[in-house]
Amino acid sequence: MNAAVTSAAVREKAVFLDRDGVLNKEIGHYVWRPEEFVVLPGVPESLARLKAVGYRLIVVTNQAGIAKGLYTAREVQACHDKLQATCHHAIDALYFASGHPSVSESLMRKPDSLMLEKAIARFRIDPTLSWIVGDRLRDLEAGARVGVRGILVGEGEEARPERYASDLRAATDLILSS
Repeated sequence: MNAAVTSAAVREKAVFLDRDGVLNKEIGHYVWRPEEFVVLPGVPESLARLKAVGYRLIVVTNQAGIAKGLYTAREVQACHDKLQATCHHAIDALYFASGHPSVSESLMRKPDSLMLEKAIARFRIDPTLSWIVGDRLRDLEAGARVGVRGILVGEGEEARPERYASDLRAATDLILSS
């Protein structure tokens, strides 16, 4: 078998990450100003640990405030630039769904899975080797639709599934021990 055929068969593994409440502090309203965008403790180190063992790191976030006219995609990008700078540019891709059910329908918006599907195709990701970490059950539902295992994080009021962690540090420990 030649090298071109062998490398074409190689599939990547990934950790899909919700943004608000997983990577940055949840502040009770839309986070779109860089000065309000605070990366949570342990996030840069957790991403570095995952990256060191070969995971692609992909952010998938609903940003309904765009559809509602509260902020722009450019303002979301400014927050993502701050996230990348704080995390030493460890994130491979950042996807956001700008729709909201009250304004428009979108398959990008979680619990639908189009953001994950796009990343799976782009990076040749094997869902069976991959994870999604989110602070809402809709994040895990999006992952389940494409065969990605999920870990719920945070102290929210969501029912706790089988895989639960207090934060991204603890979720990283679960991923690396599996």
